[in-house]
Amino acid sequence: MSACSHLNYVEDVVPQTRGCEECLKTGDSWVHLRMCLTCGHVGCCDSSRNRHATKHFRKTQHPIARSAEPGEDWAWCYIDQQEVNA
Repeated sequence: MSACSHLNYVEDVVPQTRGCEECLKTGDSWVHLRMCLTCGHVGCCDSSRNRHATKHFRKTQHPIARSAEPGEDWAWCYIDQQEVNA
């Protein structure tokens, strides 16, 4: 497995919301949360019905999101389709 070449997109961000930004607006629910490491957008995971974290990546091309779940410390690069240390 090759190293992710998108770590330069990682910024020192804080979550913009305490839940999935889009689901909070529509009153929907989510399974797990992911936070974009470029802008701090919080979206729901692909196990959630709306998959807002992936939709955020497709719209912005911000490549790396980390889990926003308590006790989880991992990140995912959408472009390389691999877990990264970010």
